[in-house]
Amino acid sequence: MFTGIIEAEGKVENIEKEGTNVHFTISSPISHELKIDQSVAHNGVCLTVTSLLENKYTVTAIEETLIRSNIGQLKNGTSVNLERAMLQHGRLDGHIVQGHVDATATCVSIKEVEGSWYFTFKFDKKNAHLLVDKGSVCVNGVSLTVVSPDEATFSVAIIPYTYEHTNFNQLKIGSSVNLEFDILGKYIARYADLYLKKGIGESQN
Repeated sequence: MFTGIIEAEGKVENIEKEGTNVHFTISSPISHELKIDQSVAHNGVCLTVTSLLENKYTVTAIEETLIRSNIGQLKNGTSVNLERAMLQHGRLDGHIVQGHVDATATCVSIKEVEGSWYFTFKFDKKNAHLLVDKGSVCVNGVSLTVVSPDEATFSVAIIPYTYEHTNFNQLKIGSSVNLEFDILGKYIARYADLYLKKGIGESQN
């Protein structure tokens, strides 16, 4: 479990394909603190550390992960947002994030407004019911507040600190990002769907 508060930025140092899997070697300021089998979120995608070097570590993405996220688009030198799993005695500064990406979105607008930035993303309208104004969404692993969602787009406001310490400063119009919708919203949507389709919750005669 994660919170969407980015700890550090890593850099892709090597990419190796093995069958349908892809191994990514990452250098980062937190590499020396990691252990094999630990979970680390990469642009919001939970991946397991499989090997360690001095200031680098390797994780493996399976085919399902590559299909559902932008991890397969990473290249050598690409910056990735990193977050280790939440400590049980820590504060939940963002929101509950699983590291299980639901979909990708495309950046369609970037506007600087008096030192902050508004990013607008286009996504599959089938997921529009999972976003609410002022609700939470995880974009490339960053916990953010939803601004002005509609059927196919939503925006987020990025403060200078977040812009400087995540890979938001490298996003351009056309860039792909990973989305994880709020787990509470997903449970509510699922229950409502079952209730309407099958009558779950109705009294039985």
